[in-house]
Amino acid sequence: MRPDHAIVAGIVGVAAAVALIHGVGLSPWSAAAAPTAAILVWLAAIDLETRLIPNRIVLPTTIALVAVAVAIDPGFGIGRAAAALAVTAALLVPVAVRPGGLGMGDVKLGALLGALLGAAVVEALLIGFGLAGLVGLVLVAARGRIALRTQLPLAPFLAVGGIVALLAA
Repeated sequence: MRPDHAIVAGIVGVAAAVALIHGVGLSPWSAAAAPTAAILVWLAAIDLETRLIPNRIVLPTTIALVAVAVAIDPGFGIGRAAAALAVTAALLVPVAVRPGGLGMGDVKLGALLGALLGAAVVEALLIGFGLAGLVGLVLVAARGRIALRTQLPLAPFLAVGGIVALLAA
């Protein structure tokens, strides 16, 4: 990632983490969720620049979130793990139906959001996909049918949805 992009992503990520702690208060879960909000911003910036969501970031973060959730309360952790698996299964459907339409990095990011948000992942996905659809409509309105071939990086939209859902909790 370019250094100037990394600096901006870092500042926005820290702001998201601080906003989360300020908004929901400090608890064992918010102490884990706040750095994850910063990681979501980082993943969005990487996806914007490279069109990739690195496994070396998203997978350990997902596993760590589930482990922290289980340590806080086993029932809470099982719910987070179930949400991560449910999102993974749901997002694998479009990957199977139309390869190339949705990437496996997006699927793994969905699992991360499930581990982070539990049942609230539904709201995050609705917000993220809704924003992506809105941007797609704007592109079609501006460029015409040629814009239908444009592939948008999904991580920025999913990250916004995830952070909004976190702040709404």
